[in-house]
Amino acid sequence: MKRLLNKGESKRLKKTVVQEDVAKFNESVVHPVCSTFALARDIEWATRQYVLEVIDDDEEGIGTHLSIDHKSPALLGEELDIYSNVESFDGSTLICSYQVTVGERTIAIGETGQKILKKDKIKGILSSLAGDGKGK
Repeated sequence: MKRLLNKGESKRLKKTVVQEDVAKFNESVVHPVCSTFALARDIEWATRQYVLEVIDDDEEGIGTHLSIDHKSPALLGEELDIYSNVESFDGSTLICSYQVTVGERTIAIGETGQKILKKDKIKGILSSLAGDGKGK
């Protein structure tokens, strides 16, 4: 581990809502707004930035949880600001809170969790799941 993260460290990621982000199933658009799936992807990427700063070459982060409380839709072409904050970090478990906004409007709030493990440990866990037939 390169360094420990401190409670209160914060980051900002900008993302423009594009057509590929809209809420759709089987190529049928449900609403022309940023989908929960796309929002989750971008939130995960925003909070992963902390992991990328601290892991060594033999380590990797793996998600443990994600909560999204929608407050308002984000329309096509709008620019999202994803503000994230370290809530806790014990050297292996990272908890971040976040707020997604468009201007003064809150789009979503929530929390992410990530665990930092040795790559070999993650590989072993995944191999054991594939070996017992549950990963197929």
